[in-house]
Formats: sequence, C-alpha cells, structure tokens
Amino acid sequence: MKIHSRRRVRLAALLFMLLPLAAPQAKTPPDQLVIGMNMNNLLTLDPAAMTGNEVVGIVVNLYDGLVELDPAAPTHVMPALADSWDINPDGNLLTFHLREGVRFHSGNSLTADDVVWSLHRVLQLNMAQASVWKSYGFSRNNVAQQIRAPDPRTVEIALPKPNDPKLVLYSLAALGSGSVLDRKTVLAHERDGDWGNHWLTTNEAGSGPFTLDVWQAKDVMRMSRFSGYWRGDSVMSRVIFRHLQESQTLRLMIAKGDLDIASNMSVPDIQALRANPDIRVDAVTRGTLYYVAMDVKQTYFANPKVREAVRYLIDYDGINKAIMPGYGVLHQRPIQSGMPATLPDPGYRLDIARGKRLLAEAGYPDGFDTTLRVLADPPFINIAIAVQSTLLQGGIRAKIITGTGNQIYGAMRERRFDLLVGRGGSGVEPHPHSSLRALVYNPDNRDEARLTNFQGWRTGFYDKTLNDLIDRALVERDPQRQLRLYADVQNRYESLYPAIIPLSQMVDSVVVRKNVKNYIPHPSATTFLRAVGKEVQ
Repeated sequence: MKIHSRRRVRLAALLFMLLPLAAPQAKTPPDQLVIGMNMNNLLTLDPAAMTGNEVVGIVVNLYDGLVELDPAAPTHVMPALADSWDINPDGNLLTFHLREGVRFHSGNSLTADDVVWSLHRVLQLNMAQASVWKSYGFSRNNVAQQIRAPDPRTVEIALPKPNDPKLVLYSLAALGSGSVLDRKTVLAHERDGDWGNHWLTTNEAGSGPFTLDVWQAKDVMRMSRFSGYWRGDSVMSRVIFRHLQESQTLRLMIAKGDLDIASNMSVPDIQALRANPDIRVDAVTRGTLYYVAMDVKQTYFANPKVREAVRYLIDYDGINKAIMPGYGVLHQRPIQSGMPATLPDPGYRLDIARGKRLLAEAGYPDGFDTTLRVLADPPFINIAIAVQSTLLQGGIRAKIITGTGNQIYGAMRERRFDLLVGRGGSGVEPHPHSSLRALVYNPDNRDEARLTNFQGWRTGFYDKTLNDLIDRALVERDPQRQLRLYADVQNRYESLYPAIIPLSQMVDSVVVRKNVKNYIPHPSATTFLRAVGKEVQ
C-alpha cells in the first residue's frame, strides 16, 4: 500500500506525539543524575573566565565559595567555606573566618592563602569575571593590599571605595568568581604566566561535592562524588551532562526516562510535557531582562524625541501575551521585580498615533530607515518581528539583521548598531545595584573606556546626575533613604527617555522527572546538586 508524502508526514507527527505514552519507560541508573542541556555556550570551566548561566550551574558543583545564597530566599546569605563573617562599623572591611578541615580534590588542605590567591587571580587575569570586582574599585595594582590573609583561617576584604558591603557579599555568593581554587594544583599547571587558565579551561581544582571525570566539548561531561566532602558525601554518585541541541530530542528523551532533568527546551515542548504525570516543570524568575536597545551615538537615536517615540511603538502587552509565556513576564523597570526598591511598572502601551506625532516633532514626519539586530533564536527573533511591525506602523522602517551572539552583541560592544533586541542586566545578586550596574550605569562614556560589560556604555547613554544617584544609593546606610534614592534613579531614568527599554523579565523553565528529589533551581543559576536524589521506582 502506498502512502502519499503528506500522509506520511502526518502519520510521523502522530507517532511522535504518541511515542512517549506508548514506548516502554527507560530508567537512568538510581545513583546517577542525567541532565540534558545545550552546551554550545559552554566554552571554559575556569571560574575567572566563564560567561553564561550554563557554566555557573556546573562550576558551583565543582568548587566552593566563602558564602552561598539560599535558593528559597536569595537575600539570605548562608555560610559555606566561611562559617562566619564580620563587617566593620564603617562598612569597608569584611572579615571571613574559615572552617577547619576542608580539603581540595587533590587532598591539599584549603587555607586562607588559597582564597586570597583565587580572588587575586580574577583581577590579574582580567577576564570576564573581573568586571564586577573592578566596579567595586579593585584592580591589578591594589588587590594585593585590599584582599589579604592575616592568618591561615582568616580572609580580609577591604573595599577600595565606598560601597554597600551586602552587595559584595552577594557577589561572593552568586558569582563564580568567588570560587576558591587549589593554588598548588593550579600553579603546577601554569603555562607562560597564564595563572593556569589554559589547563583550567577543561580541568578543575576545587573542593566541591563533585570532581570532574571528563568533558568532551559539545558531547558529554561526567562528574563523580567527592568522597570526604566537608558537608558529607553527595547523594548521587555521578552526574552526567549530555549535550542535546534539539528541543524535541530533549522532550522525547525525558518523556522516555532517558534523562532526569532537561533544560534549554522550547516553550511548546515544555507545554506539551505538562500533561505527563511523571514530569514536573520547575519555573524560576531570573533577574535578567529582555529589552529593545538603541545606540544614541547614531543620529536618529541621539534625539530624545525619537527614543520617546520608540517607547510608544512597542506592543508590550501583545509581546508578553503571545510570545513570552514560558520565557518571561511583563516588566518595564531597569531594576528586576521582587526588590523592595522596584517601582510599579510605568504602564507603557502601544500608541501608534503618539509615536508618529513624536517622530514628526523630532523632524521625521515620514519616518526613517534603520536596522534591528537580533539573535535568530526564540523568543528574540519573535520579539524582533513584533517590534519591526509596530515600528513600521509609526514610520520607522527597520530591517532585521540576525546572527550569532558574537555578531549581534559584538556590534553592541563596539557601539556600532542602530536598534537591537537583547537580554541582559545581571540580576544574579539580589540587590538593585546589580541590574543598574549592568543596564544603566555608565561612569565613563568615552569610546576608549571600553566598558563593554556595562550595557549603558554600549548604548552610549550617559547622564552624570543619574550616575551620581546610583553611586549615592549604593552607599546609603539608612534603608529608607536608600529606597527613596532608588526611586529617584528609576524616575530620572524614565524622564530621560533611555536607550534601553525593558520589555519582560526572564523566566527559566526546567523539566524534571518527578522521582527526582531536592532539585531546587536557583534564581542566580547557582543550582546545587549535592542534595539531589531519586526515589527508586
């Protein structure tokens, strides 16, 4: 019997939909946790050089830090390698007291010298994770004086300039740059003064609950239980990360039981799995924001009236209702939601007539031609198409340019773009300054400043008064006055018609088999696996 090609396609689709229900259930080993994820952005395991949430979730299970953030209450700082700490009355000196008996995977004892050396290394290498510490005033030249070990069990961090010590604590807890490395092991693999960076790209020298067995890029990574871990041995004897790029493959494998956890899945596939009684979806709101950005170094967007027009040529409600479920929730402030300092949304809505009127007042009654850069992946490309459509109704004819992360964000880092749909804003630390530092703050607008990790700098958006308000709010010791200052920051930001327009706050959804216990996705991506176990079925 012949089956026509169209019928074959329909039949294949039907069989795929039925397969998870009809196929026999596979089982991962009871003492192993198997995680499926897209590893394309997993480029290095060096805590000083890492970028992206994917690697953070791995590094925190190979290394320990001085402190940790409670996943259930992210503003609660918990002890880790430091069992206690003190902040002096002036708020410019943090003293950490290390616990006894911690050993690295090599067997070497962990001392204050390892902690100090690890933090010095971040500044000396001056790679991705140095940016936050440089914003606190640390540098290659002063770090040896500011971060020190007066004895083998004590670490002192003296702040080079006024700051909120809570924010520094949060950074130590949430960022991989606070990982403590086995100094002796790393130096044994140093090459041409690289502080062990080449070796640590594919190896580790930590004290965490798991040791690295193997990492085959874009294929598989295996970790094994570190016997003798200072907290007690992890529940799982092994964790296996598998590189699975296609969402439908992840969906099929977790439905069959070939995976225990799946991340980086598309929203339609996640939604399709919600009806499976053996699966749950854990959603966590992150501090990262989706936005439309403008380069104010470009003629059109240097005009505040044009930026105001763009504000009213975006369909915020439509985008968040039709595109963002599973990806994000409506949010229009530069500080992430959930912070006491965050003001209610200003309530911007699509208003084509107002946008056209503003363009005419700016001197562009017939609109203009421009470009809109975006990643080709959902939801970015879907947002860009929606924005392109409403901009066109107002008279702005935006040609969409797609590309890789380096191509799209690279143009932004070079300050050579027009419009861009992106996602950013740190938000890893539960503090208003975390978002403002990433999205708004721009202390030096010169091209040669190269503050590429500050997205305010990338857009060329600069206001001295705004920077001063952010600086004052950070160091204000009275909580109520600090809240008022952060309100002033947000109100001034809106009044200036900013170059970055927040649209939505990121939601990250992870699919988990229901027999997996104690898996708690962390808002800061520092998801700990040491207590994760499985019920025997």
